[in-house]
Amino acid sequence: MIDVEDLRDQTLPVPERPEASLTAMPKEPAQAQNRRHPALGTRRRKRPDLLADQIRGQIADNGLKPGDRLPPDWLKPELRGVARGTLREALKVLEFQGLVTTRTGPGGGVFVSEVSADQALQVIDNLFLFRPPSIADIQHLRRVVEPELAASLAGRLSEEDFLVLRDKIGLLEAEPATPEDEERQRRAELDFHIELARRAPNALVGFMTLLLLSLLRDRADFQDVPDSPARMAADSGLDHRIRLIRALHSGEAGRSRAAMEALLENADRFGHEAASHRRD
Repeated sequence: MIDVEDLRDQTLPVPERPEASLTAMPKEPAQAQNRRHPALGTRRRKRPDLLADQIRGQIADNGLKPGDRLPPDWLKPELRGVARGTLREALKVLEFQGLVTTRTGPGGGVFVSEVSADQALQVIDNLFLFRPPSIADIQHLRRVVEPELAASLAGRLSEEDFLVLRDKIGLLEAEPATPEDEERQRRAELDFHIELARRAPNALVGFMTLLLLSLLRDRADFQDVPDSPARMAADSGLDHRIRLIRALHSGEAGRSRAAMEALLENADRFGHEAASHRRD
């Protein structure tokens, strides 16, 4: 819990960034205003949310990094022209978003923290909790994003990376003896793509891939695949992933893109067959 009163009493030194001091709080540079990310829509935003945007922009404009402490002047309500409760709520907003953390005691204060991909995914997953996208919608976007992911990884992966990928598809080689085995194989297929996404040189492409895979994994009907199509899909999926690994190892971007396109097209084909099998 953030206690602004405690933070105001601290006499910790301000980081040596002259521009970080609040000398004219009401006005901000144009580039700072451009870093605000107000919520879309017409709903009027509350003052703590607007203040949180302002602090977020200052963190970026002053080059603060994860682990840096926010200057004490930033935490003085009188310099911001807001009530102490408004500042406290703004800091709670940033803490909930994962952008700051609070430490108490000697050496304490409010510190910049780095938002992890997992944290962001959990928040975005909640957006689709009551209106989840269809598997068809997810797969459509995967066929746009993941071939480019594969092309960007061609020639960039280490031998250790390839060992991780081969370990994931190794689970597809054995004949599943139980429904639990089949579920593990389907999860291993997704894990293979997750490992690729985590190594993406383009962070945005990697995150978009992780989001789509997370939404797909949450679908109950993704797990409900009849026995025969599931076994056939696993066998074919293993072959396609082996071809993709070989393409990535060759360093050829075009070949890697084509291998991923073929893999996803194959997954869609078996997905349609499984859906037809369920209807029958």
